[in-house]
Amino acid sequence: MSVTNEFVHGGVTLQALRAPDLCRDDVLSKFTHLVSKTLDVPSSFISVLDDNYQYIKAAHDFAVGESVRADSLCQFVVEDAVPLIVPDTLENHCFATNPFVIGAPFVRFYAGVPLITQEGHVLGTLCVVDTQPREFSAEKLATLTLLSQLVISFLEAWHSVGFTDLITGLPNRQQLIRDLQTLRVAGNQVSHRLVLIDCIDMPRAYELARSLGMAPVEGLLKDMATLLPLRLRPGPSEFLYTVATGRFALLTLTSSHFDAEWVAGRMEGVHADMGEGLSVDLTTHTGEAVFLPAEVSPQEVLRRAVSALHEAICRAVPFMSFSERNDERRTDDFTLVNDLATAVRHNHGLYLVYQPKICLKTGLPIGLEALIRWRHPNRGELSPAYFIPLAEQTSLLQEITEWVIEKTIGRLRRLQGQGIQLPITVNVSVRDFSHGDFAERLESKMTKARLPTNLLGIECLETERILESPAAIKGLEMLKLRGFDISLDDFGTGYSNISYLRRMPLDVIKLDRSIISGLATDTASRIITRSIISMLKELDYVVLAEGVENSETLEALKEFGCDQAQGFFHSRPLPEQELDSWLRWKMQN
Repeated sequence: MSVTNEFVHGGVTLQALRAPDLCRDDVLSKFTHLVSKTLDVPSSFISVLDDNYQYIKAAHDFAVGESVRADSLCQFVVEDAVPLIVPDTLENHCFATNPFVIGAPFVRFYAGVPLITQEGHVLGTLCVVDTQPREFSAEKLATLTLLSQLVISFLEAWHSVGFTDLITGLPNRQQLIRDLQTLRVAGNQVSHRLVLIDCIDMPRAYELARSLGMAPVEGLLKDMATLLPLRLRPGPSEFLYTVATGRFALLTLTSSHFDAEWVAGRMEGVHADMGEGLSVDLTTHTGEAVFLPAEVSPQEVLRRAVSALHEAICRAVPFMSFSERNDERRTDDFTLVNDLATAVRHNHGLYLVYQPKICLKTGLPIGLEALIRWRHPNRGELSPAYFIPLAEQTSLLQEITEWVIEKTIGRLRRLQGQGIQLPITVNVSVRDFSHGDFAERLESKMTKARLPTNLLGIECLETERILESPAAIKGLEMLKLRGFDISLDDFGTGYSNISYLRRMPLDVIKLDRSIISGLATDTASRIITRSIISMLKELDYVVLAEGVENSETLEALKEFGCDQAQGFFHSRPLPEQELDSWLRWKMQN
């Protein structure tokens, strides 16, 4: 890998020291002040040197800043890695013509010791200087050496805190950014790859550790930091980092076989130990970005890799490479979510439509379903099938649910003022009614509006998630206990086991349009639909068919004993004013 030693080793680096850090340099300045006072020498400084320059990082009564290495008084200390004492620079042939000796600051005495890391790298020097010649005893040299060891201990502690993940011991995100910046500053034109590795379901890990404290989670992360090198076996050209809790990164050359697909394959089927006899199976997702360091900023490289990783997670696939097209779509989704948040919080652009439910015995409206719509200021009408899945990935979904409930309660009050008692159902996610106080808050809203709870129906889907969540089942039971009718939407798609449904406190089962779509033409569809309705009725459910679009389907549903129907045959979803007109017409007939 075409990099300098500045990030081949894991300790403090020249690149890290060259970068500005006010807090670090303030402490170093206090060190130089202490050195001068302790050794009774008027001036002192701390310098670092690379191949071309010397940089004064902190100084006491010494005005030189950056200089070329060839003019540096400290170059001999760094090259030989041993202390150097020059009692009188004018009498030393190496120093007599130095520009800092014959010109400002007119150094006549120099004593410097190397700053050596634990790995044996010489970063720079700690020096004392004077404008007058002087002797420097062995005792003072020992003190200066001891002080240099304190300086390097501070620098390594500073680096460890700032550039090393304290739990895993791997270089952290800040170090990755610095290493990428090092490549960029060097003008590196060799193609590199950054692979992000996500293999720990952190919410699950924290849930497992709730009763055991944080130690098992930290043990899990340490175990992963040990497992990754063992599985991947990175060579001298591959560098591992911890970039977030439970998320790791691998920096390598594009010519290496260490790509996202290979890493995901190597991590397949592994598990990590949490201690206390607990282990967690790991599902690995990886995302990669290929880049030329000289042409792409470190932040953009990391962003591209994150974009690819999140695409892999969302698609439930092991690996993804960065794609401009996918990235643009995700950026567009992000913008749309922000617009949606504005629409909800400022009540702008969102509105409800209501689709009537018809009693198949009387032909009269028996209820309404509230459906959200969004008229975007730039994109026009947007289907909830487009924006609700985006909201589900954020905390915004709860705000939308609250908005829909408030508007629906307002509609119920207006219907009541017209002498109409039609219940309205609203769609509520598992996440919403899993909150322990959801049913209580909903009852409070209805009480405040002076409405009976049975006028507001709760419609839910995601059967599998409900059955897997004790909190969701309890949430439904609390709603049922307070008098809210509960419907299960889209029965007949996906997870539709009738025996499992008996675990849920349901009143109404809605048959998905896919079940009834062939009633008018297909004998098998009629047999299946009749059997399903018969079983649901024997279990004392109210059965509602959605997507009814023709009279043949309607007549078959009546014959099979279905209770209610909704669909375009009776009415499309209606805005507020059209609903009022439709209800007046329907009630009069």
